[in-house]
Amino acid sequence: MKRRDFLKLSGAAALASAYPGSSLLADEIGVDAAAKTITIGGFTPVTGPVPFYAILTHAADAYFKSVNEAGGIKGWKINYVTLDDGYDPARSVAAVRRLVEDNHIFGLVAAVGTATNVAVIPFAKESGLAMIGPIGGASAFFAEPNIFPLLPDYGWSAASNAEFAVNDLKLKKIALLWENDELGRSAKRGFDLFMEANKLTPAESVPFEVKTTDFTPHIRRVANSEAQAAILFGSNANLAAALKAADRQGVKLTWFAPFFTADPATYKLTGDLLNGVYFSSWLLPVDSAEPEIKAYREAVTKYYPNDPVGVFGLNGWSNAALFGAIFGALVDSGKPITRANLIEAGNTLNNASVGGARKVTFTGADHRGTRQEAILQAQGSFVMVRDFKPYPAVAFDAKPA
Repeated sequence: MKRRDFLKLSGAAALASAYPGSSLLADEIGVDAAAKTITIGGFTPVTGPVPFYAILTHAADAYFKSVNEAGGIKGWKINYVTLDDGYDPARSVAAVRRLVEDNHIFGLVAAVGTATNVAVIPFAKESGLAMIGPIGGASAFFAEPNIFPLLPDYGWSAASNAEFAVNDLKLKKIALLWENDELGRSAKRGFDLFMEANKLTPAESVPFEVKTTDFTPHIRRVANSEAQAAILFGSNANLAAALKAADRQGVKLTWFAPFFTADPATYKLTGDLLNGVYFSSWLLPVDSAEPEIKAYREAVTKYYPNDPVGVFGLNGWSNAALFGAIFGALVDSGKPITRANLIEAGNTLNNASVGGARKVTFTGADHRGTRQEAILQAQGSFVMVRDFKPYPAVAFDAKPA
């Protein structure tokens, strides 16, 4: 941060502290009180290995465009500035520094990536910058007072899948297929904790690499274990390959997968083989008739007509909506529009509906915002077959790895 700007911000913060209830921070740190406009920012991979993740940012931008068109959040318009980071953590840090120093953003919102968001935590803390809705899964997000994550730990989701299989479907012999990286290892931790707590032994536990396209040997191991069900934590391409391998071998299983595979794009990879698969999901189905989900579909179609309507976009939309909910709470509080008060307002969210998420809660001591998941099933579309329910405590309350 430039020294002139640092001193300007520090001085303003001191004044706000001295005169609580005043609007002394107007025109500071992304707040244009005269125009009633807030400038916020995010980073996204327009270039690099995963440019399609920009769909998430488009959906977030569509949320703010639609909000502005409807009159803003409590009358405040949102100026959402995004920069390309190429999905490179070093570039993410540089992007956030530019957003803070040049654009004077009020908060970092719906920035894309796990490693990229983790990389910017030290600078965000140093700057007093709230990170709202980082789109990634890392336990580090739950431990920082300035971070408000929506995405759950994948271990919680794997435990939810196992709980539904055991308690609702009465299945006891369950195998886990897990991507051999942090995503899969996190899922394995939650699955193993749930099985151990219920005195059950996994029928099989089979790791695979993210680029695996032939699941023939993996399915053979699962079949040899006489498993009744398989929970797979990987991409929709992995799920499609596993379903096809099971079909070729005539292996009949009840399948479970993570929320981000409950997407119309998965049907394009699997065809009817996807029908019957269950998904533990913190998001409502993308084709839900709920007003928030309908608003997402309409806004993306309007502002980004070339983007697919799916769970990726709904994820980005919901993380942007989290900023809307927290900023709305700040305005309702009557307190000055400051970064510190934004964080304070975030800690008042209680059982809130945020985009496609439900019962989102933050407190000063607990930033695990998403606390419940529903069970969806592929039935030609994605249908919610069990309402939102708290994560199994054995996984949710476990000490982070």
